[in-house]
Amino acid sequence: MASTLFSRQLTYMLQQNLKFSLPRSRYVSQPANKSDVDVEFDGPLMKTEVPGPRSRELMKKLNELQNVDAVNFFCDYEESRGNYLVDVDGNRMLDLYTQISSIPIGYNHPALIKVLQNPQNVSTFINRPALGCLPPENYVQKLSETLLSVAPKGLKQVQTMACGSCSNENAFKAACIWYRNKERGKAQHTKEELDSCMINQAPGSPDITILSFMGGFHGRTFGCLAATHSKAVHKLDIPTFDWPTAPFPKLKYPLEEFVRENTQEEERCLEEVEDLIVKFRKRGRNVAAIIIEPIQSEGGDNHASDDFFRKLRNIAKKHGSAFLCDEVQTGGGGTGKFWAHEHWGLDDPADVVTFSKKLLSGGYFYKDELRPDMPYRIFNTWLGDPSKNLMFSEVLHVIRTENLLENVVQCGTVLLNGLKDLQVHYPHILSSARGKGTFCSIDAPNEATRNQLVLKMRNKGIVLGGCGDKSIRFRPSLVFKQHHAHLFLNVFNDILADHK
Repeated sequence: MASTLFSRQLTYMLQQNLKFSLPRSRYVSQPANKSDVDVEFDGPLMKTEVPGPRSRELMKKLNELQNVDAVNFFCDYEESRGNYLVDVDGNRMLDLYTQISSIPIGYNHPALIKVLQNPQNVSTFINRPALGCLPPENYVQKLSETLLSVAPKGLKQVQTMACGSCSNENAFKAACIWYRNKERGKAQHTKEELDSCMINQAPGSPDITILSFMGGFHGRTFGCLAATHSKAVHKLDIPTFDWPTAPFPKLKYPLEEFVRENTQEEERCLEEVEDLIVKFRKRGRNVAAIIIEPIQSEGGDNHASDDFFRKLRNIAKKHGSAFLCDEVQTGGGGTGKFWAHEHWGLDDPADVVTFSKKLLSGGYFYKDELRPDMPYRIFNTWLGDPSKNLMFSEVLHVIRTENLLENVVQCGTVLLNGLKDLQVHYPHILSSARGKGTFCSIDAPNEATRNQLVLKMRNKGIVLGGCGDKSIRFRPSLVFKQHHAHLFLNVFNDILADHK
């Protein structure tokens, strides 16, 4: 077994060294050290174009049942492993997108397989309780060991949910309840409020608002869509709330060359936030909360400075609005810190931090004062899933024992520096390389070129994702290693060199 493993490693290194010596490449990344080689798979292995014949056959069958326009290809998850996703046609691809940033420690991690194989865990996977009414005996202990052990600074309360959209949806509700209780003081709900809310009228259904940002994405449920402004296809034909939408800074890159311009842009956006709060207040429509992503992901991987977020938090506090930080996509370690907002250095923590994806189930942390004042105000049947929390416990163990946040920082440096080098070599194709940790992105000239590059890379065995109008985003797992980054960079270089 050992000799076979060594042979596979040696073969991989010889293949990589041969590739690195290709004279036509204007950009050449570095080979990985032998000790870094992924012993699970040697690298991508492509047998057909993607989607292949088996995927196309399954897509045709599925199309009889539902719309498949968004389906890329069908996967063989039993054969997928680590950083590699295998499709039903046997194509093995290095996955830098990981199910829209939601696979924390790769496919079929041995530690997670052991969790499922442990007979003591069978009951947790079989019986999914209505947690709001009938939680299991060990639930308090499990929450303390898992979610509360990584709770953002200053937040000691947590509410579990099933997904990112319902996490934000219920965070909105919690903020609105908190805001109305502030306005009401110690008074009890009036009969008029109780009666009027049943017919969607004030004062029981108050005309308060949530302020969000252009380019933001917070989910596709009805309330969340009012705060989502990334793509028209999400919102078209759907009734919505008239809530304030502020501009998000459009930074110029490289950042060090546009310090003055970017500072002015951020100040402009902050002024508009305050203007909107005042404008809506004059109309009797107070802003109960401000919601923002640390990095606008679906909207195009849009960044702002740490100072921008600190000032925004102060604006929320000044006007008595809750400050909601949406970490559904950024949370879980991809930026090099477990929570992306940790980079900001806030003196006063966010009032609410929502999560999902890499944490395997959804939910939100919140300050004590946002705790619901009555039962059933924040509620649904399942309120999360104890089996996902059980899996997350092992994910946390792997993150800690394998120092994966440090790994993300190191690999992110390789990835981002490589992207910056490539945009120097191919300035007519690439620009605005940016990111924190491995949570990186780069721009193509337009949407058509971006889509062509993503498809070409897929057929060479690299899975990437798009976002915004023209950006390519990178969302590898936390077990993504430096040799994976070098492998990607060299394949990307070959595609760029041949791109017409």
